[in-house]
Amino acid sequence: MRLKLPFLVLLPFIGPFLADAAFAGDVLPVGIQKISVVSPTRDRALAVTVWYPSKGDGRAGSDGENPIFENSTASRNATIEAGRFPIVLVSHGSGSRADGMGWIAIELAKAGFIVAGPNHPGTTSGDSTPEATPKIWERTQDISDVITALSADPRFKASVDKTRIGVLGFSLGGSTAIELAGARADLDAYKHYCETNSDMMDCRWFRGGRGFAGGEEVAVEPLNLDSVDRSRFEQSNRDARISGVVLVDPGLVEAFKPDSIGAIDIPLAFINLGSAGEIPAAVLSEALAKKASKATYAQVDKADHFSFLPVCKPGAEEFLKKVGEPDPICSDTSRPRSDIHRELAGLIITAFKKMLNAGD
Repeated sequence: MRLKLPFLVLLPFIGPFLADAAFAGDVLPVGIQKISVVSPTRDRALAVTVWYPSKGDGRAGSDGENPIFENSTASRNATIEAGRFPIVLVSHGSGSRADGMGWIAIELAKAGFIVAGPNHPGTTSGDSTPEATPKIWERTQDISDVITALSADPRFKASVDKTRIGVLGFSLGGSTAIELAGARADLDAYKHYCETNSDMMDCRWFRGGRGFAGGEEVAVEPLNLDSVDRSRFEQSNRDARISGVVLVDPGLVEAFKPDSIGAIDIPLAFINLGSAGEIPAAVLSEALAKKASKATYAQVDKADHFSFLPVCKPGAEEFLKKVGEPDPICSDTSRPRSDIHRELAGLIITAFKKMLNAGD
């Protein structure tokens, strides 16, 4: 589970490039808009990216070169295509941002979905702390707020099919997604997981004494999981408007109450990145999938957790080493990331088409 990385230091710098990465190159029939969503429970508005099938107008452009990730292509502020489309909400991993899921959002938009994702305050790039990380209830509320906002927004409400809503979550976003489907976490189980898996990224993050605020690294108190609000951590965050969920390397897999998983009555598609025996315990979800009555499970071989990030540019790995990034963000596995993305896009789009009754 990608929960604390020195890479977070880079993201305030990389972030503007990620935000504009979708605007370079030839214009395709996918539009993109940046909107602000007022949240009743946050102390700030949510920054939300929306991708959608478009008429191919709008404009393309880039504010600068991105030294890390390959650009995706969409059209800024393009006119949305006529019709009503199923919607997929995307929830990014901890320390990332919605634009980091832009490559799959664009593929979903090409396939006829409206896709929207917020940057989750407290667990997004340049704004991430151990204290905020276990507050899944805040992330689930973010997604519910975006659903409500898009359903009422005059720019999108005529195009959104409110009867066909899915969620795609990656890593901590996967924890968010499954709780929106009805899963309930168990704080004691999560504490036990960290006691027995202290080398996992999330558990190291909690005791690391570092966080990020305003784009800068800051010293924070190590997080004792006993300080987490048990009632909030274990509450139901089910949003009954959601019809199906796809979870890629979801976090907290060993911390959900089995009866809550068994009670989920909507389709779930679990996807793990990695070959058998190589998937970290933090995200290995095959056993969890077996507890749900309407779940499927797939493994993407010769991949790893970082394979879900955008395709890296030539030289990006060397660049990251120079700036002190220790994690293999841009290290290919034995299989090119672009090939992994093709397989992932096929699995994800096929799952949502079935879950949301979206025809070809």
